[in-house]
Amino acid sequence: MPYTDLIWDFNGTLLNDVAACLNSANDLLCGHGLKRLESVTDYRALFGFPIIDYYRRMGFDFEKDSYDELAVEWVALYRKYSVGAGLFASVKPTLEKVAQKGIRQWILSATERQMLESQVCALGIHSYFEDVLGLDNIHAHSKEALGVQWRAAHPNASVLFVGDTDHDAAVARAMGADCVLLSTGHQLPATLAAANPLAVADSLEDILTVL
Repeated sequence: MPYTDLIWDFNGTLLNDVAACLNSANDLLCGHGLKRLESVTDYRALFGFPIIDYYRRMGFDFEKDSYDELAVEWVALYRKYSVGAGLFASVKPTLEKVAQKGIRQWILSATERQMLESQVCALGIHSYFEDVLGLDNIHAHSKEALGVQWRAAHPNASVLFVGDTDHDAAVARAMGADCVLLSTGHQLPATLAAANPLAVADSLEDILTVL
């Protein structure tokens, strides 16, 4: 059955913000006397959802530092560094080709919705999407509930979910959607393959071969 809907993750899938996240993490770590991450590979090896567990893997002790306060600090740092983050080079041509196929497009993200909306609008791609779905808080625990809620409202949709983390694969399963994961985002290819997606793709253009 042809796909009727394509749901995109945002960070690391459409937005190339890995460097911004690494810089934010390192400033946060240094500010609390912890060891910096030496490389993008180190960052990708640790990153995952829920974000609170990622913070633990980086070395934070929540008996010493409040996760809620760390989240506020990180958001401030991310806002600073993400100003320089742009879309992956092939995003707009890919979105346009998907639209030409008559497939509806959505964004589903663990980013707080107001921040997400402002980023999507600033990047000039908001018009491609039926809606932009984000969380009502900055803690990035999970977007699975959002995905399940979307599915309940669209029970007959044939869905492809495109993301860049094993959490995206879990959300896709909860929604009864196929999933393709991109190797250019926030996790290592081996982590993505272990999540058993339909495919691990090396570029956005590869998504078009699945449609």
